[in-house]
Amino acid sequence: MEKYNIAVVGASGAVGQELLKILGERNFPVGELKLCATSRSAGKKFYFRGQPYTVEVTTPDSFTGMDLALFAGGAAVKEFGPSAVERGAVVIDNSSNFRMDPAVPLIVPEVNPEDVQWHKGIIANPNCSTIQMVVALKPIHDAAKIKRVVVSTYQAVSGAGREGIGELTEQTKAALGQGEATPKVFPYPIAFNLIPHIDQFMDMDYTKEEWKMVKETQKILHDDSIAVTATTVRVPVYRSHSEAINIETEKKITARQAKELFEKFPGIVVVDDPALKKYPMPLYSLERDEVFIGRIREDNSIPNGLNIWVVADQIRKGAATNTIQIAELVIKYGCLMKK
Repeated sequence: MEKYNIAVVGASGAVGQELLKILGERNFPVGELKLCATSRSAGKKFYFRGQPYTVEVTTPDSFTGMDLALFAGGAAVKEFGPSAVERGAVVIDNSSNFRMDPAVPLIVPEVNPEDVQWHKGIIANPNCSTIQMVVALKPIHDAAKIKRVVVSTYQAVSGAGREGIGELTEQTKAALGQGEATPKVFPYPIAFNLIPHIDQFMDMDYTKEEWKMVKETQKILHDDSIAVTATTVRVPVYRSHSEAINIETEKKITARQAKELFEKFPGIVVVDDPALKKYPMPLYSLERDEVFIGRIREDNSIPNGLNIWVVADQIRKGAATNTIQIAELVIKYGCLMKK
């Protein structure tokens, strides 16, 4: 089997570590492996398939001889992405820097895999909340054409990185009388609280996170006519995002038909039995790559509407797993850079 040289940028972070884990789990044909990060993480050692690897400071030359450069997120891709492409690596980026660039494909492999074929060196991984939503929307859109989507998200603190996890832990202890904790990562206490504000406020007082879900959904589904409105909320859950999604379609589709479509669609697990109180929850989606859908019911307020509840591990399917799936598509379609 042919093997491929890979550089992981941001290797010491939560997503970077998950990328390494999933490369191993999916038996990705890794040849040479480079772990890259900032000077703060340089010198740290991590194991991949039983072998130790030392993190090096990212430089343009880190990508010499690499086939794929997996960027875990942040601003590094703006500085080093072009250098990686110049040296013949395909960049797959988890940040928001290139998502809305018309020259850069924005890929969810279950939804628009064919778009990988027109990349020019950089491929963008969508926002975590968008990924799980469009996986749920795709079979409905194909069957009945979606007119409008109203989504409310319930996003775990790990979406803000390890610091977010630590802040929830410390604030929970403090709330239970075991010390004090001042909000640093989030604008208000997150323990035993909800914060209806993720990222900065922008046009019409929607946040950047909310606008991402609007614009990215339209780009991935190749349909600017789909109206999307979002409210994103940070909740005191460590991992896995949840979404309440209301869908209005042009053609009538019943809850039973929707359930059948979901059951046949790759990457979806249906958990939907109200009589037995079975529905998706963050706790049971941890360390899973699928998108879980339940609470499937027709909207009683409009003729052609559905309500669904969608849960996924945002560090895996919402970031690392989707990245590796894109890398697999690059190989499948023969889309590596010519050297």
